[in-house]
Amino acid sequence: MGTRLIPSDKINLRLILVSGKTHEFLFSPSDSAVDIAEHVYNHWPEDWAEEPLPPTNILRLIYQGRFLHGNVTLTALQLPTGKTTVMHLVARENLPEPNNQGQLKKDKSGESGCSNCCVVL
Repeated sequence: MGTRLIPSDKINLRLILVSGKTHEFLFSPSDSAVDIAEHVYNHWPEDWAEEPLPPTNILRLIYQGRFLHGNVTLTALQLPTGKTTVMHLVARENLPEPNNQGQLKKDKSGESGCSNCCVVL
């Protein structure tokens, strides 16, 4: 499997599941988190067949440790076109409120002692 050529007007997203499996998708800079989740849900990769697809689309994207809320676009994240960006993909019904980041960090600090853990329930 060679290096894939990424069109200069697209963003290549490498999505990582909790299991560690990855798959790459091409998106336009104007695509939002909701557009991306919808596309992935409707085009679930064959190599993810063992992964349970949630009964409804509750897929969420995590970029640089933060959940992306529905209408945020790839342009708003200042992602470079023609390059690959890595994000995590999780199934989760409710997102934390954007302004709760400080509180969430405080809550996590007493848990496992692992500062780089990503716990998904």
